[in-house]
Amino acid sequence: MWRSAKRGTGKGTTRIATGRDDVREERYRRNDLGAKMEDFGELNLVGQSPAFVYVLELTKKFSRCDATVLIQGETGTGKELVARAIHYLGARGEFPFIPVNCGALPDTLVESELFGHARGAFTDAREARRGLVAEAQGGTLFLDEIEVLSPKAQVAVLRFLQDHEYRPVGGAMVRDANIRIIAASNANVEELVRQNRFRKDLQFRLNVLSVSLPPLRERAGDVVVLAERFLRRLELQYCKPPRSIAPEAISRLIGHDWPGNVRELENLIHREFLLTDEPAMHLRCLDPRSGTDSAPADSSRLTELSFRKAKATAIARFERAYITELLSRCRGNISLAARMSGKERSRLGKLVKKYGLERESFVRAPEPA
Repeated sequence: MWRSAKRGTGKGTTRIATGRDDVREERYRRNDLGAKMEDFGELNLVGQSPAFVYVLELTKKFSRCDATVLIQGETGTGKELVARAIHYLGARGEFPFIPVNCGALPDTLVESELFGHARGAFTDAREARRGLVAEAQGGTLFLDEIEVLSPKAQVAVLRFLQDHEYRPVGGAMVRDANIRIIAASNANVEELVRQNRFRKDLQFRLNVLSVSLPPLRERAGDVVVLAERFLRRLELQYCKPPRSIAPEAISRLIGHDWPGNVRELENLIHREFLLTDEPAMHLRCLDPRSGTDSAPADSSRLTELSFRKAKATAIARFERAYITELLSRCRGNISLAARMSGKERSRLGKLVKKYGLERESFVRAPEPA
């Protein structure tokens, strides 16, 4: 524990820097957020497309420094997961990660929520209360949906970002915050600045390091990788035998635009897993609005490609679906799968590796009753 004080900062205020001196910080460090980091990597920050691999490379680089980061991307692309990865992979990983939904901050209480307040600071302030900045001491404050902050709230955040100093509402002490700031936006912040809906000086403060997360529709091949990863997790969670995704369902997965991105995909797989008793999931609930097969959308997408690329895409879909179904039936036994498929064991093993399939995930579950 450490505490330092420096008086004479002007107007009778006292400047205090607080360290690990609160039991709530100890609770944050002992909780399972750090343990969940493995789950984030296994279930969400997964992909092989060049666009997503580039995001992972930037995430690793950002974790090695302490600069402010701005993460932009559509809803459901995993902005908070990237923020958590930056935090837990970095030097602050043993300290709190405090997410703040900026849209839930009442405009009249923004400073109180962020910086805390002294007893009697306003009518309902019956006791002193720490703010979210103090809760994040030593760690990271994640400002989600930063674009919805009101002009008043933007001024408060800008002032804090200038020197990481703040004063609780009604307090006489100026405090130093030893935290990292990561912000996220569903909208393009530069466009909001042009529309006079976001302060340009605040954009400059936030945009020291930046990364834009690609939507799922632009992550070629990742939709199938993610769907299969979600399936493996659900099999463990519900103690169910391995399931596969039917070939025609894979076509619909690839052809869908995924406006809700990874979150929409995860919810779809979860819903279908619970509603389907068959070994192969046909994803009949993929388009609940029309109830029709979305294969035509996929076909129209294929016509935008050259014949060679379209053929390679179709072959890759078939190979992945076939091998997934084969391993499910053989419970991960590569030798048996090779005999059933008529392929050499080494050739089949290369295909399993090519599509990122994990043999062990097909071995775990018992035979269906």
